[in-house]
Amino acid sequence: MKTGYLIDMDGVIYRENQLISGADEFVQSLIATGTPFLFLTNNSAPTPEDLAVRLRHLGISGVSPRQFYTSAMNTADFLSEVDPNCTVFVIGEGGLLAALHEQKIASDSLHPRYVVVGEGAASMERLGKAHECIERGARLLVTNPDNWCPVSSEKTRPGAGSTAAFLEASSGRRAYYLGKPNTYMFHRARRKLSELALSAPEQVVMIGDTMETDIRGAFEAGLQSFLVLSGSTQLEVVNDYVYQPTRILQTVGELIEEVKNGKASDRLNSPAFAEPSPHSRSGHRHQTDAFAFDKPRPRPAMTK
Repeated sequence: MKTGYLIDMDGVIYRENQLISGADEFVQSLIATGTPFLFLTNNSAPTPEDLAVRLRHLGISGVSPRQFYTSAMNTADFLSEVDPNCTVFVIGEGGLLAALHEQKIASDSLHPRYVVVGEGAASMERLGKAHECIERGARLLVTNPDNWCPVSSEKTRPGAGSTAAFLEASSGRRAYYLGKPNTYMFHRARRKLSELALSAPEQVVMIGDTMETDIRGAFEAGLQSFLVLSGSTQLEVVNDYVYQPTRILQTVGELIEEVKNGKASDRLNSPAFAEPSPHSRSGHRHQTDAFAFDKPRPRPAMTK
């Protein structure tokens, strides 16, 4: 079986409401050659149907809702596997609610076993209610660790990680973060990719624009990873990371020909040849275990 692809969306396929150069042709080449692929996103707010419609509006047709896997779906899969009869109190939007409903996970505002946090506006009333549930013993589960998410080149919005940080601080309880880079997301996505292809691909490649989620998660899951420079990561900072991508591409458009001819490029290189970069980042987009409660949290960067 040929290579299968897990593909991030924002920064890889589009930025804001504009397709990235070559993205349409890349997706169409995957469809035309029968190459198995799955879009993998940390955004828990939309449903797969929402995402398929968005791609259609951007000019990419022929993609089924079955070819999307969100952190909301990953969270529902996790709960159905580890605690199938649990109940939840949710701070999140339609995609998360729909995913939990599909797995028959009931909502409970009195004595839930879990408080589940995703993207979306969180009122002080719901935050207060979530805090009370955690104090009564509910566990705190978060769809993804993103502190913030891009809205445009000049604007961001709070992410699930920042809402979880509020509840961690108020309750003194640690959250468990699903989504990328948690390897559970990658193992589940790989299983879903095999189901779509009706057999397991010989190898699976993660294509993403973010070192902390896409590339780290693929590395820890034992997958190859292709970093594209069309999104949040600049080439000069790549060598700051201990883990490295298998390849670096300007855009996914560079993969079109090898998808069409079925022959992988021999340019499987990491940026290890580059000089160490003196560049330092002013903040963090993602929650990590390195942040303890007795240490101040740095303010996240406001833009990518």
